[in-house]
Amino acid sequence: MFKIKSLLLVSLLLYSTAHFAQFTDVINSNRPGESMAAFSVGKTVFQAELGMYGFKEKHELMNYEANGFGNNLDFRYGAFLEQLEFIVNLQYQYENYSAPLLNGNQSGFKKTIIGAKFLVYDPIKKYIEKPNLYSWKANHKFSYRQFIPAVGVYAGLNINLSDNIFIRPQIPNDPNISPRFMVLTQNQFGKFVLCTNIILDKFSSEKQSIDYVVTLTRGFNSRWSGFLENQGFNGKYYSDAIFRTGAAFLVKQNVQIDASIGANYKDTPSVLAGGVGLSWRFDKNYSEVLYRIPKDKNKDKKKSKADKKKDKKKEKDKKRLDEIESTPLQP
Repeated sequence: MFKIKSLLLVSLLLYSTAHFAQFTDVINSNRPGESMAAFSVGKTVFQAELGMYGFKEKHELMNYEANGFGNNLDFRYGAFLEQLEFIVNLQYQYENYSAPLLNGNQSGFKKTIIGAKFLVYDPIKKYIEKPNLYSWKANHKFSYRQFIPAVGVYAGLNINLSDNIFIRPQIPNDPNISPRFMVLTQNQFGKFVLCTNIILDKFSSEKQSIDYVVTLTRGFNSRWSGFLENQGFNGKYYSDAIFRTGAAFLVKQNVQIDASIGANYKDTPSVLAGGVGLSWRFDKNYSEVLYRIPKDKNKDKKKSKADKKKDKKKEKDKKRLDEIESTPLQP
């Protein structure tokens, strides 16, 4: 009996009226996939994500081949609001290429994007499901609330610093500056995390494209995780679908390493790429943010009715006691 009472007491203490913000105890990196999570790194938190990759590309119809290596570097910083994050994406590439009457090599910034992300909706913010203290089965049953995703939005600018040196034959040049918008969703299914990105890229130019990335990540234990990903491009001059897989290892609380490999399914062009990466977080200036759980109005109404009933009973009992005390004793 004592053990049961102790268990109930601990459960009640763990059932807090506050919910922590989106900052996590360990680093939460977008690597090694290409999707972006809906949640930010947290206010005053700085995060750097570095990747090195090699690739091989071949276009059968145009008799064009390219291979080389490159670096990806993302800087992420949370500022002003817990839900707001500023991001700089840089990609520098070196490649050798060969085509009819044309051979050589080139290097430069293939991608430069500056943008910001904002978490619009968090389904677990200010919400904690009440535990059932008498049923293990009830506490572990399937919850349809998992299908409600966290939703974020992103807006950024593509800045062309490469002077279009990476543009393939018969494809128009990139504009100097073009917008990029994204809708980000994220679901937590137990040990699985599903991230989906819908991307409107360079839509103000001839190279406008509606793209997507879907990433499914699974945590195997406290340090290892793996992922499967599908990235699709749907533009006037280039459409493709690339499949990736890989794994990440948590070295310590703020450091993660990763490796991945990806390929597409067609030969116009065929693409094969693989890489490794490192993510690092600086969070010394972060202060925890608590969100209060809204009170249950119906519960309050029930409580107030019960309290009123008790108060009436107390008043009635007190009145009877006063009457008894004021009544003189009969000899």
